[in-house]
Amino acid sequence: MNAAEDLYADQAIKFLEMLWGEGYLSPGGLDEIKRLLTGMDVRGKHVLDIGCGSGGIAVGLANEFNAQRVTGIDVEKPVVEAARRRVENAGLSDIIEIKLVSPGPFPFEDESFDIVFSKDSIIHIADKEMLAKQAYRVLRPGGWFVASDWLISHDDEPSQAMKDYIKQEGLEFRMASPGRYESALEKAGFSNISLTNRNPWYLQTAKQELSELEDTRRAEFVAEVGEAYLLDNIKTWKAMLEVLASGEHCPHHFRGQKTA
Repeated sequence: MNAAEDLYADQAIKFLEMLWGEGYLSPGGLDEIKRLLTGMDVRGKHVLDIGCGSGGIAVGLANEFNAQRVTGIDVEKPVVEAARRRVENAGLSDIIEIKLVSPGPFPFEDESFDIVFSKDSIIHIADKEMLAKQAYRVLRPGGWFVASDWLISHDDEPSQAMKDYIKQEGLEFRMASPGRYESALEKAGFSNISLTNRNPWYLQTAKQELSELEDTRRAEFVAEVGEAYLLDNIKTWKAMLEVLASGEHCPHHFRGQKTA
């Protein structure tokens, strides 16, 4: 995993959880996790949650999907601390372990997990091929790598609008195309690979989010994070909507299975 230090500090965590739900640092919350895991039996499984953020996903995997054990990993101390508090408050410390890790290979033995899961965190990892190989390595035979991420629609130079959006985000995005993700999964050894473009869903969702920021929940956000922070994020959402509308920014679901 690659990440800069403290991209998601306390103010960012507060803002994103207000927008996307307690414990979630990316859009869609539990409903999007359910869509990601459609047809996937998580009961009794050991799940690795890559980029666990502030812990809502790990708690959901245990409570809603009956995972036997969840190991959440992240490279940032603020979100790891938030996730650990959430797990403890939920009374799930015997089921969920949250680990602060360093960028690089996963610190786990081969064939340690039944499912490798990630929700919108791989965007911070530049080497998609290394990631796919690591996911394959730590999966047990027959296990699944299931993830969502924010992608760019092509392998060429990003448009100026996309460059402006990424700069405005300030989160060290390392976007890659659907083709590159599919190739990385294939080269790692995965089969039964599928990719689903979620751009139409998030384009409409992001419009609703901007309406909340600018209008319906503006006062609430100003009270919690301050007007300057809110205005900066409104600028980000407007830049994001431009590249969502063009299709260049194309969030995807993807999955692949390790050979049994």
